Amino acid sequence: MKLHHALLLLPIVGLVCLSAKANGEPGRPPNVILFLVDDMGWTDGGVFGSEYYETPNIDAFAKQAMRFTNAYAHPLCSPSRASILTGQEESRHGILSAHGHQEPEPWGAQVYQAATPTDEYLLTKSRRYLDPDATTLAEAFLGAGYRTAHMGKWHLGLTQEHWPDQHGFEVTFHSAPDPGPPGSTYFSPHGVHADGEPGAARRVGNIVDGPEGEHIDDRLGTEAIKYITEHKDEPVYLNLWMYDCHGPWEAKQDLIQKFARKESEPDGHTNPVYAAMLKTMDDNFGRVMTALDELGIADNTIVVFFSDNGGNTHSMSASEQKRKMANPKSKTYGYTKIYNDYAGLQYPTKNLGLRDGKGSLYEGGERVPLMVRWPEHIPAGSVSETIVNNIDLYPTLLELTGQAEPENHVIDGKSFAKVLTEGVEATDQTSVSYFPYHGGGISVRDGDWKFIRRYTRKPDSYDGLVELFNLKDDLAESKNLAAEMPEKVAELDQFIKTHFERTGGLPPKLNPDFQPRTTTSVGSRIPTHGLVPKQCELESIDGGIRVIAQGKNPFLGTAQVKLDGPITLRLQARGVDGKSGTGRVQWRTQKQTEFPATGQTVDFEVPESTTWQDITVQVPVEGRSQLLRLYVPATDGLDIRSIRWKAQDGKPVQWDFSTDAR
Repeated sequence: MKLHHALLLLPIVGLVCLSAKANGEPGRPPNVILFLVDDMGWTDGGVFGSEYYETPNIDAFAKQAMRFTNAYAHPLCSPSRASILTGQEESRHGILSAHGHQEPEPWGAQVYQAATPTDEYLLTKSRRYLDPDATTLAEAFLGAGYRTAHMGKWHLGLTQEHWPDQHGFEVTFHSAPDPGPPGSTYFSPHGVHADGEPGAARRVGNIVDGPEGEHIDDRLGTEAIKYITEHKDEPVYLNLWMYDCHGPWEAKQDLIQKFARKESEPDGHTNPVYAAMLKTMDDNFGRVMTALDELGIADNTIVVFFSDNGGNTHSMSASEQKRKMANPKSKTYGYTKIYNDYAGLQYPTKNLGLRDGKGSLYEGGERVPLMVRWPEHIPAGSVSETIVNNIDLYPTLLELTGQAEPENHVIDGKSFAKVLTEGVEATDQTSVSYFPYHGGGISVRDGDWKFIRRYTRKPDSYDGLVELFNLKDDLAESKNLAAEMPEKVAELDQFIKTHFERTGGLPPKLNPDFQPRTTTSVGSRIPTHGLVPKQCELESIDGGIRVIAQGKNPFLGTAQVKLDGPITLRLQARGVDGKSGTGRVQWRTQKQTEFPATGQTVDFEVPESTTWQDITVQVPVEGRSQLLRLYVPATDGLDIRSIRWKAQDGKPVQWDFSTDAR
């Protein structure tokens, strides 16, 4: 325990006891269980509107709790989890993307990440672990005399010095790295080691394998019940952070088959694999709630049901499935084959009525399920339209349990305790999400208004750098009102400026080396002109450029290559650090309005070598090309010296980075 937290112990315990007596509690303060689902969308459940997914325990819980219809989280997991545990905005704690499983970097002031002249703005570099000096929610509860435990996904630091036991949790059950379930599988054995350095090839933690085939969320339910039972006579704060419904997309076979037999409407939820994952999560939520009843402590337990971000509407595309099934002996082949057999080429879920999903600043990425239950204190079966954010949980739980805010720790969130206990809607609540990468930016929800300020231009995805929507009239965010309402835009732009000043965050700023694309001539611009990096960054190296992967499907896109197929691609390239890998080319013709769900991709291999390699790819385009994507190996990226596209007739289109790769 950190010293300044220990000093808070005695006065806070007194406050908690007073609160317990004032509320008529039986001799001790209420338990707190924070049940967090991974990637659960706003409508993913019966009570949330789904007619296909089956969540009987969540639905029953809703009848005993207050349900929030305007609850928000960051569109990705690590930032959202950091905000829950600190009560701080992303711009303050600095975790801006899902980097909690990457190698830690030295702590220091926030800085800008590397940029190229094609980047209009310099973007804040994301931190990779939770601030060691932050007073987490667990440390606040520990200082108030609570027993504390974290079970399940953490994703807030790869190495041991950044694990939950260093942030106020006395008992833990987790492993690292952990963007998904341990060992990248939901079923035992997970192969977690008790010690050593965690990394892509070695999981380290205290998750011990159960019987072969045991589902990890079943195990989490069992461990949680065991812990609650052992401490039923003491106040408990428990993080029960489930692995469902994150990839890999595997589930219990009997449940998949059950949902595959169930009728579904094409404009509703239809994915039997995701339905099975959701059902397992719901089963274990029900087990824990039943245990509270059987132990006689349900009435003295605050239970929060929440999701870390919106539903996943982009994974398991045709190209991803093809890649994962390329080798029948690979670890990914089995579950991908099952997914394809039962779910086909559909994405994991649909955020019905909302635009986009996980990783997006639109409502589908940010708006999430939230319910809070505390019998006799929170009206059962109630619904609130108050805007609440993940940062608001910290002060709310402190107020509900009678705690003072910790010293030397800034809390950005606002308590909605009175919304819960008095049923009064709060009209001054706002929600901010800062995610500057991959075409993101910063979003503001203020009343009926939703404002998005972008820092990267993506004309194929959104208009300009500013978007304004009235969610009361346009929940699907289909009509951008920014041009019609300049005064509202200016007001919310000022809100963002004040936000960064208040939180001390490092806002994006104009890149002084930016060279705007004023012509369509490839040769007259900087060497990378006409290449648009997606889910990756470009870095200048001696004799070329380095494409650094920032997501699962990094690629360089271009609309500069308009040639009549077939086309030949000639690359001079090498793997980063000489590593081998697999890339691919995808294309869209002028007669096509979008990329096909299947086909129109061709793979190529990057040999293991530290010298430049000549790679030739035959691209069987039928018709005239409109858009081309050059995907690089997602694990390590690619060094490129030159790119040359050539058809049988016509001049070649090429990029040469050998002399000036700025």
